[in-house]
Amino acid sequence: MSDSDDDAALVRAARTGSVSAFNQLVRRHQQPLRAFLRRVCDNPADADDLAQASFVLAWCRLARFDEDRVFRSWLFGIAWRKCREQRRGWLRRLAREGYAAMTSETSPVIDPGARLDLAAAAARLPATQRAAVLLCFGSGFSHTEAAEALGLPLGTLKSHLARARRDLIEMLGDDHAQS
Repeated sequence: MSDSDDDAALVRAARTGSVSAFNQLVRRHQQPLRAFLRRVCDNPADADDLAQASFVLAWCRLARFDEDRVFRSWLFGIAWRKCREQRRGWLRRLAREGYAAMTSETSPVIDPGARLDLAAAAARLPATQRAAVLLCFGSGFSHTEAAEALGLPLGTLKSHLARARRDLIEMLGDDHAQS
């Protein structure tokens, strides 16, 4: 039985009111979801709060979940939208308070050598490109699952990945492109 099949069974049980089944879904997906949010959000410190809010919203909307979809994609989509909502709110606050728009993107990944360079470069990608890269290459999502999670057509997701690859190669230079 695959993880998707296990998730489907847990979703069916949770939809009948099984808190235990939903808790199993949370345990299964909380670490990957938090890791994704730490990397894709403007403020990685907010990842835990956003993950929690995403799970609460998923629980509230579970009755509307289409069982033909993959739960993981649906959940990560909720989290992605929460992250974007938070960013829009942050930008509105900056505008309302009269501050110049500024970002302080830092990479939460601390690994040696090229992995650190890659993480730092990925942190400089536009949010949607960064999210696509993290889902497809960092979380093992298929292109279809990532497109669904981000609410993008498949071709658009592939375009984001191609642009991200080009930009990463440019940022990292020819030395890393060969490795």
